[in-house]
Amino acid sequence: MNVPQHQEGPDRAHRRPDGVDDTTVEALGALSKALETTERARGHLYAFHQLTGTADLELDRAVALLRKAGHGEYGDRVERDILGRNVIPGHWTFQIVEAYNATYYEPFKDLEKQARDDLVEGRDHLYEAEMKEDRRTTGHPDHAARPGRA
Repeated sequence: MNVPQHQEGPDRAHRRPDGVDDTTVEALGALSKALETTERARGHLYAFHQLTGTADLELDRAVALLRKAGHGEYGDRVERDILGRNVIPGHWTFQIVEAYNATYYEPFKDLEKQARDDLVEGRDHLYEAEMKEDRRTTGHPDHAARPGRA
C-alpha cells in the first residue's frame, strides 16, 4: 500500500512544533526518561507497601501457630513487638507512599507536563518519535511510522 507523502512519518502529536531546536527535544527526552525512572521507583515503593502489609497480615497466623505449638511467649512477643509496628518512626508504609507522592512524584509529574506544554505544545515522546523515524525502514511492513500503516 502506498502512503501519501504527507502521511509518512510520525503523526502530528509526535512531530516537533516549528522552531523547536534539537537541544530542547533532547532535554525534554531526558526529563521524560527521568520521570519514567521515577515511575519505576514508585512502583517499587508500592511493591514494598504491599509486601510489608502482606507480611504483617501473615503474622496473625504465626502468632496463632506459635501459641498452638506451646510457644505462647513468642506468640505474645510477635504480637506485641512486631505486629502493626511502624516501618520507620511514626510511619506505616501507606504514609510513606502518600508522602512520596505529595512531596516528590506529583510535583515532578506536574513540572514535566508544564515543560512539555510550554515548550512543545504539550507533545509527548518527541525524542523517541524522532529516534523511531531515524531507525525505521520506510516501506517495510514491520517498520510502519504509525499504527495501521505499511
